[in-house]
Amino acid sequence: MEPISSNGEPLRKKSFVKAHYHPFLFSMMTFSAMAELGLTAFLISAGNENRTWPSGRYHSLLILFLFNSVWTAVFSTSYMIWTVDGASYFLASVASSVIWLVVTCILWGVASGIMHNTRSGGNCAGRATISRSVEITSQATPESKYYMSRCRQSLTVEALGWTEFGLCVLTMVATCLWVRTSGRRCVGDSRRFV
Repeated sequence: MEPISSNGEPLRKKSFVKAHYHPFLFSMMTFSAMAELGLTAFLISAGNENRTWPSGRYHSLLILFLFNSVWTAVFSTSYMIWTVDGASYFLASVASSVIWLVVTCILWGVASGIMHNTRSGGNCAGRATISRSVEITSQATPESKYYMSRCRQSLTVEALGWTEFGLCVLTMVATCLWVRTSGRRCVGDSRRFV
C-alpha cells in the first residue's frame, strides 16, 4: 500500500536526477555566473579607464558577457530561492525553467562562440598573468599593449562562458530526463525539485 499525503494523494518518491542534481546544478550556474560577472566588470572598467580596446567588437562582447552573467545569476538564484521556498510561482514551473535554460544556452553559446573567433592568440604563453599595463615594445600601440596584458583574462572570460554553456545544457538535459522518467503527463511547479 502506498503512503498517502494529508490531501489524500499518494506520495511518490522523488526522481534521483531531480532530487540530487537540480539544486546543485543551479548553484553551480549561479557561482560560475558570479565569477564571470566580476571578471567582465573588471575588464570593462579597466578598458573604459584607459580607453584602450583591441576592437569595438571586443568591447561589445564583454558587455554581452556581462549581460549574460547578470541574467544567469539573477534567474538561477531566483529558481533556487523558489525551489527552497516551496511556494507556487508561475515562473517556478518546470516548463518555464526549461524555456529559461534554452534561452540561456543560446546566449552563452553564441557569446562564447563569437569570443572564440574574436579573441586572437592561443594560450597566452610568455605573457603577463595579470597586470594593468605591460610595455611590449616601443612600437606597440596602446590597443596591442592592452590586449597583450589582458590575454589571460580574455581567455578566462571565454573559458567561463563555455563552462556556463555546458552547465546550462547539463541542467536542461537533467530536467528533461527528470520529466521523462517521472512519468508525468503535465508539467508542475518547481517545489517538487527539492
